[in-house]
Amino acid sequence: MDFVGALTQKPKLLFLRFLVLSLISLLSSSQAAASGAGAKNNLYKYRYPFIKEASSFTSPPPPSSSSFSPRNGDHHHHSAFDYIVVGGGTAGCPLAATLSQNFTVLLLERGGVPFSDVNVSFLQNFHMALADTSPQSASQYFISTDGVLNARARVLGGGSSINAGFYTRASSQFIERMGWDAKLVNESFPWVERQIVHQPKQEGWQKALRDSLLDVGVSPFNGFTYDHIYGTKIGGTIFDRFGRRHTAAELLASANPQKITVLIRATVQKIVFDTSGKRPKAVGVIFKDENGNQHQAFLAGNPKSEVILSCGAIGTPQMLKLSGVGPKAELEKLNISVVLDNVHIGKGMADNPMNAVFVPSNRPVEQSLIETVGITKLGVYIEASSGFGESRDSIHCHHGIMSAEIGQLSTIPPKQRTPEAIQDYIRNKRTLPHEAFKGGFILEKIASPISTGELSLINTNVDDNPSVSFNYFSHPLDLKRCVDGVRMAAKIVQSKHFLNYTQCDQKSVEAILNASVRANVNLVPKHTNDTKSLEQFCKDTVITIWHYHGGCHVGKVVSTEYKVLGIDRLRVVDGSTYDESPGTNPQGTVLMMGRYMGVKILRQRLGKAAGV
Repeated sequence: MDFVGALTQKPKLLFLRFLVLSLISLLSSSQAAASGAGAKNNLYKYRYPFIKEASSFTSPPPPSSSSFSPRNGDHHHHSAFDYIVVGGGTAGCPLAATLSQNFTVLLLERGGVPFSDVNVSFLQNFHMALADTSPQSASQYFISTDGVLNARARVLGGGSSINAGFYTRASSQFIERMGWDAKLVNESFPWVERQIVHQPKQEGWQKALRDSLLDVGVSPFNGFTYDHIYGTKIGGTIFDRFGRRHTAAELLASANPQKITVLIRATVQKIVFDTSGKRPKAVGVIFKDENGNQHQAFLAGNPKSEVILSCGAIGTPQMLKLSGVGPKAELEKLNISVVLDNVHIGKGMADNPMNAVFVPSNRPVEQSLIETVGITKLGVYIEASSGFGESRDSIHCHHGIMSAEIGQLSTIPPKQRTPEAIQDYIRNKRTLPHEAFKGGFILEKIASPISTGELSLINTNVDDNPSVSFNYFSHPLDLKRCVDGVRMAAKIVQSKHFLNYTQCDQKSVEAILNASVRANVNLVPKHTNDTKSLEQFCKDTVITIWHYHGGCHVGKVVSTEYKVLGIDRLRVVDGSTYDESPGTNPQGTVLMMGRYMGVKILRQRLGKAAGV
């Protein structure tokens, strides 16, 4: 059977049988999931008694300006915190857990807990969390101005609760460029790894990629390693051997329960500043709880107390701007009173563009997320995922690399490819045979894109996404690297390891790419010559793998210690400070950075007495 044939078979009897089986399994699995989630929900309250709903917080009376001074700050000790961390994500959880060893910490997260959410907790449901666009979803859907569908985490654990789970360290060159203390970095990575990282159990699709990469010259084979080195390797994963996800939220088990308060469904609206002195200083935050009621939380009076933003590359620049820190003209247009004029906030945003080559199969393919990686000398990384078209729910999904929407919107003229048209397409897709969705993807992504964009506010509502542009492939070198990467991905698809695995005939590159154009999901208008020109294929099928970064760069927005320039008691600890995405996948480095900065802050404040 050929590639295109694999896409179009429609055996009706099989499909009816599949439908009946699906209904039976849906009923049984939803009952099991409901009872499992209930038990898990109660369990987390014993393990993390300090995680509470935001509405449980009682706001102190607003202190007078004099009580912001170190002398009087301690009068409010019961209601003032040494550190307020905004964002309980990949960096925020390890950071808050570490700081709580010696100081009182308030960690504020706008989402709920990951522990009781079956879409977050299980590998087989990975794509469902991304496809859920309801207001309670663990992922907040957004579309960049480039027309690429994207997601922001909205759950304790942040991106580690909704990502593909791959874990790798940054390269030693990246650590050096960041000016980090290599010794402390090498203590901070294992602290994370001991608690939540696992070695994947490799199956067919990932083994086929491993062997194919070696065949096309991405060598040597480096085996299972966390290190970022040229060649082909198997990395770590935060999914255990039972397919259960272990998120950054579990690092809170290392916190001092007496000194930490974690509030979920606490949406911070802005940072509060005292502007009476020469320099503005952060004194607290205003947040709303799950019922929409407002609260204020204040820092203790000590000048070393801090508000630390860990809201991610989208959330941190947005939060600074909403709080009056950003380009004056943009803030004034939205009637936000300017605390500090800084034109660099939200600038230099980048995302690693990814393109996927679809490999159809005429038999079921096991589900796998990223495990094998090819680190090439072409400036591209090659990865793979498989089997997410198999689940009964996938047919209704429409998200990024896991999308099963073969033929998506290809018959609709570009100008009519609206979000409504997509919803319409999803509804109609229910009549498609399940067999059309078997297979997987070979993914190629640019290592360090030169193209950058920016983030700007659309309004002053923190719940709404800002406007984000990444300007994919605006730099010709990025486009050249994509073409090299797609050529390599197509070679891999044609290798004997995939042909054996998929039982498909060897097809021309054009046939493979034609199938891939239809399989890809974004709102970028497609061209009839997509597969004739690899440059056009790159532009038309670009998707994200959620590795965006920048917007609060060192030297422009923050110091080398990540303190916000021109403001006291305000720091940023997350990927918005990065010039590039570290490693093949940034999760490991962001987790490490939370721990690293927590230890660094404790040591600077307490010396040896910090005990870390």
